[in-house]
Amino acid sequence: FLILLYKPSSLSPPLCLSQDPYFPSICLPYIFPPCISRGLSLSVSLRPISLSPPSRSPSNSLSLSLSRSLIVSIRAEKGGSPSLNTHTLWMFFKVRFELRNWFHKSTLIVPRRGSVAMLQVNCVTFPLPGEGPEQQLLKPNDWSYCDYFWADKKDPQGGACMPGFEILLQKQLKGKQMQKEMSEFVHERIKIEEEYAKNLSKLSLSPLAAQEEGTVGEAWIQLKKSLHDEAEVHLKFSNKLHSEVEKPMLTFRSDHFKKDLKKYDHHIADLRKQLASRYAGVEKARKALADRQKDLEVKTQQLEVKLSNKTEEDIKKARRKSTQAGDDLMRSLDLYNQTQSKWFEEMVTTSMELEKLEVDRIEWIQQHLRQYTTLRHETDMFNQSTIENVDQLLRAVDPAKDRDLWVKEHKTGDVRPIDLDI
Repeated sequence: FLILLYKPSSLSPPLCLSQDPYFPSICLPYIFPPCISRGLSLSVSLRPISLSPPSRSPSNSLSLSLSRSLIVSIRAEKGGSPSLNTHTLWMFFKVRFELRNWFHKSTLIVPRRGSVAMLQVNCVTFPLPGEGPEQQLLKPNDWSYCDYFWADKKDPQGGACMPGFEILLQKQLKGKQMQKEMSEFVHERIKIEEEYAKNLSKLSLSPLAAQEEGTVGEAWIQLKKSLHDEAEVHLKFSNKLHSEVEKPMLTFRSDHFKKDLKKYDHHIADLRKQLASRYAGVEKARKALADRQKDLEVKTQQLEVKLSNKTEEDIKKARRKSTQAGDDLMRSLDLYNQTQSKWFEEMVTTSMELEKLEVDRIEWIQQHLRQYTTLRHETDMFNQSTIENVDQLLRAVDPAKDRDLWVKEHKTGDVRPIDLDI
């Protein structure tokens, strides 16, 4: 054992933790009494007994089960003047010793280089707001699906949270329903047109005012005929609405569309279940490691009270189990991060596909509603043409001519009566 008696100086720098994510070291600088050395400093470097290799997917924190046996490097400083703290000659030697009361735990959770504070929400890991560098949007110039649906939406009624991906799926189903309702609306418009055409045709055959004579009678006959022509126009309009607007909107997304959405839903939901399972594995491994640490601490305290070979052997076993628990935790972290990375990739890919489907749906609706307005304009043009002859005959209406014609046809005599003479 190397026993060092020291009195921390007011000039001693604070404890510092290295940034090496795989081989952390704790530097404990001390100023020893002048009788031992003028400026002798102690650097304690921690090295784990066994450590799993770095995972393919870097984790945000690393938990190491450390040996109580440490490598201690003592730098004996020598120089031209013993009172100086700047030296050029280094002497290294190593010594192994058993820690007693220096450290009470054999596991350190060391933040990886560049890591930020984080939190888990429904088994998904997020950075804390305001921590670390600002994340860049995947599509910064758009309000894209792939950037804004990572978190789960809370139910204001206190029910279960809805995953962001589920909201995207609900948007697709709602869009499908809206399109169906638009198609139903057009169908009702078609029925009105058909009924209107039927009534116009029926009205055109009405005998009302059939005995009108003269230029007004001619205009009236043409007006009734225009009703029949207008009925034909509206009937054609209803037929085109059915074939060019209603039917395409109704059949744009077939029944396979809902099946495809279910595949997306099941795929992402399965990944979330896997992620929840992996996170449960991390928590289980974390708890197991904490239990091993506690067990090792208890055995170490027992060794302090009573030194025996059996206690030494128990401590060695406890160390091995603690180290194994640390390795298990690292493996669990690696599996969790791999699953979360896969979920992330699938979320981006699938949300972009859903976004494209929504763009296609809107463009499809726009195209066929514009076709509706085109047909409507055509109908107005045809209706205008049917009424032009009526307008022409109405302009030709001449009350004087009608009177002359009527008088000529129905006159009873042009000899006027005279006064009675007795």
